[in-house]
Amino acid sequence: MKKIISLLVISLFIGLLSEILAQTMVKGFVFEDLNKNNTREKNEKGVPNVAVSNGMEVTLTGAKGAYELPVGNDNIIFVIKPSDYAVPVNEYNQPQFFYIYKPKGSPELKYAGTPPTGKLPKSVDFPLIPITPKENFKMLLFGDPQPYTEEEVDFFSRGIVSELVGVQDVDFGLSIGDLVGDNLDLHPLYIKAVQPVGIPWYNVMGNHDRNYDVDADSLSDETFEKNFGPATYSFNHGMVHFIILDNILYPDPRGRKGYWGGFRKDQLEFIKNDLSFVPKDRLVVLAFHIPISELDVDGEDPFRDDDRTKLFELLKDFPHTLSISAHTHTQRQDFFDSENGWPQQGRHHHFNVGTTSGSWYTGRLNAEGVPVSTMRDGTLKGYAFLSFNKNQYLIDYKVAGKPADYQFEIYAPKVVEQNKSTSAGIAANFFMGSEYDTLYCRIDSSDWRRMYRVNTFDPSYFRTVLEWDSAEELLDGSRPSNPVECTHIWFTYIPTNLELGKHIIEVKARDMYGRTFTRKSSYRIAVRP
Repeated sequence: MKKIISLLVISLFIGLLSEILAQTMVKGFVFEDLNKNNTREKNEKGVPNVAVSNGMEVTLTGAKGAYELPVGNDNIIFVIKPSDYAVPVNEYNQPQFFYIYKPKGSPELKYAGTPPTGKLPKSVDFPLIPITPKENFKMLLFGDPQPYTEEEVDFFSRGIVSELVGVQDVDFGLSIGDLVGDNLDLHPLYIKAVQPVGIPWYNVMGNHDRNYDVDADSLSDETFEKNFGPATYSFNHGMVHFIILDNILYPDPRGRKGYWGGFRKDQLEFIKNDLSFVPKDRLVVLAFHIPISELDVDGEDPFRDDDRTKLFELLKDFPHTLSISAHTHTQRQDFFDSENGWPQQGRHHHFNVGTTSGSWYTGRLNAEGVPVSTMRDGTLKGYAFLSFNKNQYLIDYKVAGKPADYQFEIYAPKVVEQNKSTSAGIAANFFMGSEYDTLYCRIDSSDWRRMYRVNTFDPSYFRTVLEWDSAEELLDGSRPSNPVECTHIWFTYIPTNLELGKHIIEVKARDMYGRTFTRKSSYRIAVRP
């Protein structure tokens, strides 16, 4: 009898141990979902050599599509989409490529996280839909939609999304953080607002998307995860490997109030493991919210230098790279070479994209009742298209409500005195401008002369702010933010030694991709009575 009881105890112990061990490993299959019902059928084969991750470790599926990974009590398991497959999307066009495993759920927070998920299923499977891979494709970029109220969600919808409904020849979109402005209950409204674009839509976590009432950075994304899935993940499309990263460290590891830009150790480990399965001829595009630039537009150091160095070291064997951020409500191009930490020949391009909210939905209201909301550096609010040709890319910035070729604005005096020297000049704000672009100006049909680039305030934006501060009656809308230095202003002198009357200003911009854009303005030469 004692022997039977002992055997029963041992059997129960082995069963319990097996259950405990099973809960520390996740198993499943990546399979071709031929009937697109998100369920693995007997006739649907597994897909080999597909990367799957738990947020840090990355493994490849075997010959029959099976994978196995360790998990703890707070993991999101996700498939890293191959280029020749798509993942399912839900009714709001959100890609469904992940499984949230939080057996006890998120901690109690002001904004709810994930409810308890319970035990792991016996198999966590990921459906893939076969597609014809493309070497050339286009994607959309949104910087900082950032509505603080339902009214501002409406501004975003009418001012940005409305002109993109049913957009053609664009494979997917990506918002670069600050999807909302601190009120995380607005996440569902943001999701519904983007849905009419009609393409799969990925998201980056921003500092205004985080949970404030936590004491560990690993918990600051609980509500984001519930609404969007993992805050750090990757996928492939064409010859491009995309890595999406949460780079907000909160609480600030320096002991200060707020947050800082940087990466946790587990995120850097994920990048390392992820890149180990990426061919070196691929273009690696990294997207995160806070810029990696040395100083931001407000003179602060936004990003932990050691983490930028570690990131660059992980990219050292990849000659084709691009990184994208938002956050500043300005637009600029930064280039890193060996003098500022890039560990290989050439340079790394970092694009700090302009925002769909502009300067936080401020400024006068346009004819549709939507704030004009020009950004603090004079860049008109809008969004960007990123076009890929194999492992090469080019970026187009699209001003909301303007033609595609509306790439800069000209500022000049309306009238100058004939033959009178003046400190006034002609300024052009080339919204995508950088040190690798060249601008020229001519008056009437004279010879082109080269303009010079300076870092200064945009004079047109400065005038707009002064309009508010000098108004004697309340204006519609709300006062714009204070101006900050712009990195894409070009200047030249304005001739006064011409005949009386109207003269045509023509400015030509040649960008780093070899494309040319032109715009015209005018001024008048007069004499005093």
